[in-house]
Amino acid sequence: MNYNVFLSLGSNIEDRESYLLDALNNISAISDVSLKNISSIYETDPVGYTEQGRFLNMAVQISTSLGAEELLEALLRIEKLLKRERVVRWGPRTIDIDILIYGDLRIDTPKLTIPHPRMFERAFVLRPLMEIYEGEELFGINIQDALDKCSDRDGVRLYKKITVCDLT
Repeated sequence: MNYNVFLSLGSNIEDRESYLLDALNNISAISDVSLKNISSIYETDPVGYTEQGRFLNMAVQISTSLGAEELLEALLRIEKLLKRERVVRWGPRTIDIDILIYGDLRIDTPKLTIPHPRMFERAFVLRPLMEIYEGEELFGINIQDALDKCSDRDGVRLYKKITVCDLT
């Protein structure tokens, strides 16, 4: 069975755009993963820990037959490959890859919570996701209504339009 999965990517260290593109290329190279769609790239103000540089964020749609925890392990390997260090919670990072949606599954394990628990509180997640998600609601929540309630919505700006075709 193939799952329709949505990811969120973010970077705010060094060449942020290169880290996003490297992550996309590595995600595409995972066995049993097919890249379906990507959002534009958005520049966003930091949330949580604000004493750091601006982020570049985007959303990615993939199709995969991998289980959710198998995919999570593959994504963590990509973060490690791209020198992700977990020093400060919500702190600076070369790359952050989060699983937002995994088909219509709800998962709550010590390693993984889907849908992503803070997804509906973050404009830097919802704005790119709205570009590529076909539908107005997720898990019974209207995406635009959730975006309108986000305190960080004014800190999300279009940085660059990009498509899957730009990656080849």
